[in-house]
Amino acid sequence: MTVLVVGASGATGRHLVDQLLRNGTKVRIIVRSIQRIPPSWEQHDNVEIHIASPLELSETALNQYTADCDAVASCLGHNITFKGIYGQPRKLVTEATKRLCQAIKSHKPKSPVRFVLMNTSGNSNRDLNEPVSFAQKCVIGLLRWLLPPHVDNEQAADYLRTQIGQNNRYIEWVAVRPDGLIDEEVVTPYESYPSPIRSAIFNAGKISRINVGHFMAQLILDSQLWDKWKGQMPVVYSKTSISNSKK
Repeated sequence: MTVLVVGASGATGRHLVDQLLRNGTKVRIIVRSIQRIPPSWEQHDNVEIHIASPLELSETALNQYTADCDAVASCLGHNITFKGIYGQPRKLVTEATKRLCQAIKSHKPKSPVRFVLMNTSGNSNRDLNEPVSFAQKCVIGLLRWLLPPHVDNEQAADYLRTQIGQNNRYIEWVAVRPDGLIDEEVVTPYESYPSPIRSAIFNAGKISRINVGHFMAQLILDSQLWDKWKGQMPVVYSKTSISNSKK
C-alpha cells in the first residue's frame, strides 16, 4: 500500500506518518521544507519525499505524486501566527483538497482511493442534524468573520460532502474532527463518535495529536474501520476527556 500525506511535517502529520511506517506502509510526502521533518525519514526505505507546496505544484506533478496511491491524507492547517491566520493562502486546506481529488479522479483508479481529511470539531456535519446551541451558533458566526482558517476547514469538508459525495467511483472519504488538541508521547485510549458529544466551544474535550494520527492511520489501513466511517465526519476524544464530561 502507498499513502500520500500532505502536511506531513505538522504536529499531527508527523504522527500519522510514523504510524503508517510502523505498519510497513509506503509513504509519499509533500512538505515545504526538508528541515521540518525527522532525519530518520530521509533514510527510510518506505519514505518518498517531495519538497513543494500542494498549491504550487503543477497539475502534471500532482498527478504524478497521486499515481498508484491507495490513500491520500491531508493534515494541512494554518500556522497560529498573524500571517498564518490572515495571510495567503486563505483557502489552503480547501484548494489542496480540491486539487488532490481532481488528480485522483484523473487516474480513474479501479478501486476507490481513501481520502482522509483532518478537520475540526468546531465544524458541523451538515449531512446530520447535529444539535448546536444558539450561543455556539453565535460564536461560530463570529469565527467565520474573524478567523479565515475556520471557514477554510468548513469549505474543505463541504467539498467532500457535496462534490465528492457518497457514491463517487474514484474517491471515498472521511473527515476526522478532533476536539481540543494536546501533545502526548504515546497512543492512549480514545473513542470516535458520529457527532460531538460535548460543545466544541463551551465544553471542549481533549484528544492528543498522536491519537489523531493513530486514528487516521487505522482508517487507511483497517477496511472494517473504514467501512464504518466512510462518508462521515467522526469526532474523536480521549477516553479521559469522555469520562470528565460525564462527571
